Amino acid sequence: MWHGHNYLLEVTVAGEPDPQTGYVIDLGRLKSIIRQKILDPCDHKNLNEEVSFLRGIIPSTENLVKAFFTELEEEVNKAASNNSRLYSVKLYETERNFAEYCPYRV
Repeated sequence: MWHGHNYLLEVTVAGEPDPQTGYVIDLGRLKSIIRQKILDPCDHKNLNEEVSFLRGIIPSTENLVKAFFTELEEEVNKAASNNSRLYSVKLYETERNFAEYCPYRV
């Protein structure tokens, strides 16, 4: 028997804002990347069986947040301004139960 969750996903992009736009990343572009890479493939899906980038991964909050970071990293970094990059992904299972993956934190 499977069960489901309603998660809240928080994505942080860090770096220097582009001097012409004032943005680290265009939020519309970030939203589009998150929808394409995470929401569309995962929403209302059996994460154990229906999401190709999660195959072979136990879908705990800790494992999901790391997989989501990996799935987002290349596209977000391409869309971000110079010297900016995906910094962290935080996934809330409940208000008080969450995991954060931040591999480049100093």
